[in-house]
Amino acid sequence: MKNGLLYKLRSGKNSKLAYYVANYLRLVVPKWIFCMMRERKLRTLDSRSDRDYIVSRVDYYNRLSRLVQLPPQATQLAAHKLHKPKVYFFDTYIYTRWFPQSFRWGYCPGDVTFVPEFPSVVKSRPLVEDNENSVVMKLDKVRHFIFVNDKKDFAEKQNRVIFRGKVKGKESRRRFMQMYFGNPLCDLGDVSRDTDDPPQWQTEKKTIGEHLDYKFIMALEGNDVASNLKWVMSSNSIAVMPRPTCETWFMEGTLIPNYHYIEIRPDFSDLEERIAYYIEHEQEAREIIRHAHEYVEQFKDKKREQLISLLVLDKYFRMTGQE
Repeated sequence: MKNGLLYKLRSGKNSKLAYYVANYLRLVVPKWIFCMMRERKLRTLDSRSDRDYIVSRVDYYNRLSRLVQLPPQATQLAAHKLHKPKVYFFDTYIYTRWFPQSFRWGYCPGDVTFVPEFPSVVKSRPLVEDNENSVVMKLDKVRHFIFVNDKKDFAEKQNRVIFRGKVKGKESRRRFMQMYFGNPLCDLGDVSRDTDDPPQWQTEKKTIGEHLDYKFIMALEGNDVASNLKWVMSSNSIAVMPRPTCETWFMEGTLIPNYHYIEIRPDFSDLEERIAYYIEHEQEAREIIRHAHEYVEQFKDKKREQLISLLVLDKYFRMTGQE
């Protein structure tokens, strides 16, 4: 119990207590205030110097290109009440409150790896063709959107790869552990509980700061995306992973292999070769870190992120015939 509390205090992750306090307070503010401000807020787009960039982000998240009629099972925003998982409610409510509660929508909370039958708001979507029904918004951000201020230079870190994560029920991660657990190049551990996987894999969690002692950090997809990818790319370490199969608000589908991260094969067979190359070619490794930092920077403007989110929803309601 004591170790668990210390981990939570030192983990480097966002405070869920602060998140919940702020979001419960938002519930007491009347929605009509935001509805009144919506048009004025959306019109600020036209006077912004980064207008084209914002529009490109909106169209990336919301790929609807023609009017779509929603089916009868689409529900009104008025029916969107506090329920579990609470983080998905709060992260949508902060934007749905800006729109008339008679508007209808589709909404799929959780780790979504399929394309919904009709246009729906999701946290994640598969990187496949014809995924326009997956309208991505920034959901579960308290867990997924963490950036770090890494004080340790790349040269000061260990020439090793670290992975800590839940392996139970995640076949790809299990294969990775089977291949590389015990390899001197790797520091690997499974933080699952009540698992049938080998007991020698089991270990305690490491804080984000402890991960940053290593030059290379595995970013392995679990149920959908690799949740650690954002903070790894903001650090002076390098994310190592196969090409993504899913994406979120972080737009993983736009990442360039060996430019923003070190790409390895989906079967992990070239891990040692790829790591050895970047240990020997430090300048190229530093270039990847620089490019990753540049990529992360675009998500740090909170006012712009809010405007993009509102525009994504506004486009959703327009493309479903709701003015």
